[in-house]
Amino acid sequence: MTIQAPYYPIIYVRGYAATMGEIEETVATPYMGFNLGATKIRQDYDGDIVRYIFESPLIRLMKDEGYQDSYLNGDLIPAGERAPAKSVWIFRYYERVSQDIGEGERLTIPGFAADLRKFILRVRDHVCGDDAEARKNFKVYLVAHSMGGLVCRCYLQNICRHGAADAYETAAETADANRTLELERLPADSLVDKVFTYATPHNGIDVAGRNVPDLGALDALHVRNFNRKYMREYLHLPEGSENSLGGAFPADRFFCLVGTNYRDYSAFFGLSRKGTGPMSDGLVMMENATVRDAPRAFAHRSHSGHYGIVNSEEGYQNLRRFLFGDVRVDVSLLIDEITLPRAIEDQIGDDRSRVRAAYNIEAAASLRGLNVFLNERRVSQASAIRRTYETLVHGKKPVYLFSGYLLKSAKTEHSKGTALAFAVEVALQVPVYEIDKRFWLDNHFEGGDVFKDTVTFHLRPGGEKTTLRYGLSSESGVGVATRMLDSRLLENGQLCFEVPLGFKEGAASKPRPGFRGRLQVTASPWNPD
Repeated sequence: MTIQAPYYPIIYVRGYAATMGEIEETVATPYMGFNLGATKIRQDYDGDIVRYIFESPLIRLMKDEGYQDSYLNGDLIPAGERAPAKSVWIFRYYERVSQDIGEGERLTIPGFAADLRKFILRVRDHVCGDDAEARKNFKVYLVAHSMGGLVCRCYLQNICRHGAADAYETAAETADANRTLELERLPADSLVDKVFTYATPHNGIDVAGRNVPDLGALDALHVRNFNRKYMREYLHLPEGSENSLGGAFPADRFFCLVGTNYRDYSAFFGLSRKGTGPMSDGLVMMENATVRDAPRAFAHRSHSGHYGIVNSEEGYQNLRRFLFGDVRVDVSLLIDEITLPRAIEDQIGDDRSRVRAAYNIEAAASLRGLNVFLNERRVSQASAIRRTYETLVHGKKPVYLFSGYLLKSAKTEHSKGTALAFAVEVALQVPVYEIDKRFWLDNHFEGGDVFKDTVTFHLRPGGEKTTLRYGLSSESGVGVATRMLDSRLLENGQLCFEVPLGFKEGAASKPRPGFRGRLQVTASPWNPD
């Protein structure tokens, strides 16, 4: 069967099931959650409530990209039969744990990861058969939710580098497994092209500010899988690097989608939500949901459930574009100057060290023709980026906002021209200022904006030259992008564009408080032919 990038088989790896009842419920469903969609409520022009139906990631992959599932006559495709490269496979790793159709005993994360290796080899045999060229080009995409992302990382960082020793009790069992799993020569090819994780606790799970404990033999539910000390063991990492891939897999091919809606998650009778609170998806803190140096985006979705991140349009659009997109864009905010209220400047003079403030930075990204945000971080959703005055003014370090992928084939039929269009909303909110460690509330309006605007971009990738035009909604209206941006080539081959924001450099009359900076956009080919 022909293997042609970027259309590799997709393997879905589900998340954590706590009790045996949840495990049995999980194995009783064919697609283990990947088939679940959602009906989202919206309002039309007249204020009437209308439905918005997201069919599910599985069905949308079938509709949009021509994928098909891997079941036939009540089971997986029989051994020896071929399957298309455009196929979706469900890694049913909890079956071995099930008391109904398995062994009824809990497995460790390395045990699940070794089983994932076995499953990937099975998919390769179905798709490639004895075709040597196809086997040479064979790769898969791993798409994982929650703990499933840790299983994938253990596979990449442990099993493929160190063999199956952590998954078996004896040396003889390990030797047999390594032969079966083609792990005699290490490190072994993982056969993975990209990894996409939804709401994975890459840096563990914290409840009430404390990492979940490792209770050893008393841990009947295996909560220790999210304990950082135990994570270091099964990921083979030194202390302090739990969210690192450790060089086992390219970070730029590992995407993290982070949930930000803690209010709509009700697992464990709402205890998870109450234990995490804002800046989380109800179970995983936002700061724990990413891999170091990996691209990421943020969706106002909860960890799971009816408003969950997997069964969402936001999740699917990020997934589809990461797997099959044509252009990668990374967006950051550069701060050049922040002015303080005039009364504060008159009071402190040149001694800026007397001022303390924390600024909230909002960032939202949308695509033309979509009804959802590919990235969204807002104060009202308790997910805004927070930076101190000292960091922004003196640090001069770019504030990373998000990464996204543009897909030519996803352009709507009514879109005119060849441009790939997207828009980025940016806001910098007025903080509560402190002078000499005391609140300064004179002439202060809570929730006001130092800066707020929407930048529309029209990107035209070309063989010889890629161009980017932009427009500010405050000047030209939403959707207009007529100003051409100059680019510079970075050392990594990316094109870098910068949009000036806020008041002009050297302005005679600066707004106070005010902001001057740049929105930095880097663009590079993704899935090149």
